[in-house]
Amino acid sequence: MQELNPQWQAAQSARCADRETLAQLLRSTRARTLALAHAFAQALGPSLSVPYTTQVNPPLWELGHIAWFQNRWIARNTQRATGTRCDPMLPLAPSRLAGADALYDSSNVAHASRWTLKLPSLLQTTDYLQAVLDDSLRLLANTPQNDEDLYFFRLALFHEDMHAEAAVYMAQALGIPLDDGVAPVEKRVTAVPTLGTDRTLHLNARSWQLGFSGSGFAFDNELGSHPVELAAFEIDRTPVSWRQYLAFLEDTGSQADANLPRYLRRVEGGSHWQCQRFGVWQSLDLDAPATHLNYAQAQAWCRWAGRCLPSEAQWEYAAMTQPRFEWGRVWEWTASAFGPYPGFVPHPYCDYSAPWFDGRPVLRGASAATAAHMVHPKYRNYFTPERNDIYAGFRSCSLTV
Repeated sequence: MQELNPQWQAAQSARCADRETLAQLLRSTRARTLALAHAFAQALGPSLSVPYTTQVNPPLWELGHIAWFQNRWIARNTQRATGTRCDPMLPLAPSRLAGADALYDSSNVAHASRWTLKLPSLLQTTDYLQAVLDDSLRLLANTPQNDEDLYFFRLALFHEDMHAEAAVYMAQALGIPLDDGVAPVEKRVTAVPTLGTDRTLHLNARSWQLGFSGSGFAFDNELGSHPVELAAFEIDRTPVSWRQYLAFLEDTGSQADANLPRYLRRVEGGSHWQCQRFGVWQSLDLDAPATHLNYAQAQAWCRWAGRCLPSEAQWEYAAMTQPRFEWGRVWEWTASAFGPYPGFVPHPYCDYSAPWFDGRPVLRGASAATAAHMVHPKYRNYFTPERNDIYAGFRSCSLTV
């Protein structure tokens, strides 16, 4: 039996949630979605208009897409009870909103076109969200308690959670204020010495079973659990902190070049650093995890320190067996490319994983903006390496002799 760090056993609970728990989670996630929509409306007006960007979607489109996705895979899905065996090409029941497929189907509506669509108003969209949720909860109340029957309810929940996190990224990028309870709480890492044995964990060589197995919900890219032979290695106990990252900037004189992270600045004429948080510049907590770093910045620090990024197998092994391994504050870049595990079979939502098997890096862990019930040590996140708007940092490792 693969060891499991007891600190993170609770992370599996949402993936195995029963009807009653799922209903509570669907409601709480929807409350977060609406709170974020309110914050955007306060800052931008009811149109929620924002400048075009390739990194995220228009906020008003996002809200309609969340409703469409839940409606498409739950109430309209005539094979809902078959779970991962569902044929996504079968005809759907009528939509809750006429014409919704032409507006919100992310598989067929090109990203650039989403900014010019004639969308329903914010009020009409929130009514659509409520009607779809009501339909879903009615169906959920009479759904058998097994993984196949509950699969699409769990998928809709996690899908909405991911879009809520993307809304936080956009709020940060646009300087939109977020109220307490909606803004992520950015916790500090445990202060550890810059040097010395307490900074790292030493793991013995072993065969590690990488990937998800067992009961409960899993994303298709997590399945295909397979052994990976690992040599002995050491890995940082915590993600690299701002104190550690700034030492690299100072030593290399790269405060003004490509290694300077987004939302970070040095106060002119002094050694004081500030970070921007939802439009407000504030003193940098040096012991907080360095965040909003892209992949190249993480690699540059590792080269300077004579270290390297961990593979996702090394990261997962440490996260699941080492109680002193602290994670869940920032997404962590790894050295592994995002690709299928052996025997990969796409789930009915075919566009979730397979289109992105292009070599982009895997990120592991979670961030302060991630819904608590999504945090799981087997979850594989994936972004293109230039992204610096996400709450991403890193930790380092090295082989031991």
